[in-house]
Amino acid sequence: MTPETLNRWQIVPRFMMIVMTLVYIRCIEYALAQPELSTQMASLISVVTGAMTGSFAVFINKESKGGSFRDEEEKANA
Repeated sequence: MTPETLNRWQIVPRFMMIVMTLVYIRCIEYALAQPELSTQMASLISVVTGAMTGSFAVFINKESKGGSFRDEEEKANA
């Protein structure tokens, strides 16, 4: 698989979002499994939720614009 194919299909960003989503789910499962939620656990969930929200927003924005590879390809052909 060539780097151009990886870039065009955006495999790495999509894989990273899947992994981040799974980690996010595991953090929530961990917090819900505790008999009492401490402030430290609530802080962890808050930070992970904020990071996930920011990452998802960047991912969706990049997906809607078509990614950087297509832009570079269009500039080279113009």
